[in-house]
Amino acid sequence: MAASTGTLGSWSARRIVGNMFPLLVALSVIVLWAGITLEDAEELLGEYGALAVMVPVMVGMGGNLGAILSSRLTTRLHLGTTEFDPRDRHLWATVTAILALAATVFATLAVVVWLVGLYTGSGLPLSTLLFISLSSGLSVAVIAVCFAVAATYGSYRLGIDPDDTTIPIVTNVVDVFGMLIFLGIARWTLGG
Repeated sequence: MAASTGTLGSWSARRIVGNMFPLLVALSVIVLWAGITLEDAEELLGEYGALAVMVPVMVGMGGNLGAILSSRLTTRLHLGTTEFDPRDRHLWATVTAILALAATVFATLAVVVWLVGLYTGSGLPLSTLLFISLSSGLSVAVIAVCFAVAATYGSYRLGIDPDDTTIPIVTNVVDVFGMLIFLGIARWTLGG
């Protein structure tokens, strides 16, 4: 692994732009798809305002969880302390912490949205909000974990510094999947 560190540590502007420009163009198209999906859900979000409040947190937090894992993996990679072994206890401890954080954040999101709904008189039952928030949030967290590991490992194998690629890949892909999963679970739960 030490031999590859020299290539991964390259700070050439040409190399970074050459690696990132096509990636950012592709990711822009993916995020455009998320915007179109959100526009298609205008009726659902208009009918259930509580869901509209949840969208930015749901999408943003999924990407943040993936970014945390990506950063930790990339740091361990640069330090030479990771081998991408499925038996790596540190990797599983970090994944477990990410999932626990997701459960905590998405449960809190449901409670806060429920309280706001009580105050405004336009809320959904707490059990419904908890189901939508936890099931979609934990699903998004699992996807974030998968893409964080895959993007870090893939970048490393391609000789590209994961610091340059993982967070844009994870956050953008999780934005799209987060939107699709959240809206799908909300529609299924609310029967619409």
